Amino acid sequence: MTTAQSIPFFNYPALFKKDESKIMELLRDVLSRGAFILQRDLAEFEDALKEYLGVKYVYGVADGTNAMILGLRAMGIGEGDEVIVPSHTYIATAAAVHFVGATPVLADMLPEHMIDPASIERKITERTAAIMPVQLNGRTCDMDAIQAIVDKHNLRLCEDAAQALGSSFKGKCAGTFGEFGSFSFYPAKVLGSFGDGGAVVSNDDEIGRKLGLLRDHGRDEDGNVVEWGTNSRPDNVQAAVLNYKFNTYDQDIERRRDIARMYHERLSGLNDITLPPSPDADPRHFDVYQNYEIEAGSRDALRAFLSDKDIGTLIQWGGIPVHKFSELGFDESLPATEEFFERCFMLPMHTALSDEDLERICDVIHEFYRTQV
Repeated sequence: MTTAQSIPFFNYPALFKKDESKIMELLRDVLSRGAFILQRDLAEFEDALKEYLGVKYVYGVADGTNAMILGLRAMGIGEGDEVIVPSHTYIATAAAVHFVGATPVLADMLPEHMIDPASIERKITERTAAIMPVQLNGRTCDMDAIQAIVDKHNLRLCEDAAQALGSSFKGKCAGTFGEFGSFSFYPAKVLGSFGDGGAVVSNDDEIGRKLGLLRDHGRDEDGNVVEWGTNSRPDNVQAAVLNYKFNTYDQDIERRRDIARMYHERLSGLNDITLPPSPDADPRHFDVYQNYEIEAGSRDALRAFLSDKDIGTLIQWGGIPVHKFSELGFDESLPATEEFFERCFMLPMHTALSDEDLERICDVIHEFYRTQV
């Protein structure tokens, strides 16, 4: 239960309470029009995303996992192919590869938490068809290094950018480097709906054409079924909400970057803790801080201390990297990822946090380390 003094890891009710009157007005409008599937609200949101990302094609879909599946299908990835992805990701990334008939191959990670290009190189075989980096926690990978590998080995590139809408590397947006990029609008995302939702984007004409068919039963603009497709159409109610929230997206990102700055200023002097790069650490990267994932040698004790003070934290992915799901057939060693998962957890990172909340979180962390002396 959330109390007046508690700081939840994520404040789901605040998503609605912040703009309750406007959201109810939106819902009444959409419902009164009977505008439930593939209506103008979705078209307006897709157009807004096109302009924001600078891409030719944007399709709203049911969720971020379907966005990857449809993107891989549109690329023609399938049986016999291998796709290299990081192990430090949600199972959905590897599952999308699996469900198009291909094999996910898992790579290790860098200290900045992103996929390691050197590990990618070691994982390439004659069956490797594509690399799908994950733009994780609101940060975009070093795409120059990954593109160099793609070019060297004549591979294909796509992106899981579920956590990185608005993030960029050298001024280019996450999700726009490869043949397609996928995004998620799960409620806890920087741009979150009130249920599942996603988008898949592309600048490739043929892939863009296929994506439009695949998300709606293979139907073309005239309603003729011209290809095997599926039903991955987003609810128009969610599209209307996303379109409204997108109006303040830049402000939301800047607030998250301010939160990250405060964490960095208050916590960077603690030797036991490793923080993610600060907003101003590398001018090549513009991070949107979907999450604030840190490392701590005393992780479990620190999390327990924070919990006792009614401050919520979370270990991402349930604390298990993908390559440790032995039931799925994985059996390998990725040392950097394994060491990371012994230390990692996430502090609260959302726009409902006040400066006072952040000061309290940091004060409690400092209090914990004073008790360890």
